[in-house]
Amino acid sequence: MSEKKSLPATTNEVLNQLLAQGDIKDAFVSGGLFDALKKALAELVLNAEMDHHLETDAAERQDNRRNGVGRKTVMIDTG
Repeated sequence: MSEKKSLPATTNEVLNQLLAQGDIKDAFVSGGLFDALKKALAELVLNAEMDHHLETDAAERQDNRRNGVGRKTVMIDTG
């Protein structure tokens, strides 16, 4: 079995700062902190994926590039 790794101290500090803004129960309501964190993480991951894709195309001398930012809807199991 693999051992569960703990979060770095800085990550725990950041989480504590975020949760200090109000009641922990409010973090899980619709549109609360948890939803905002999921949205921010999804945007970071999708932008990183696009950057990687475009860098790979540039290395292969293909002419793909960003031409703006569009609005997308991502469906997830938590709403």
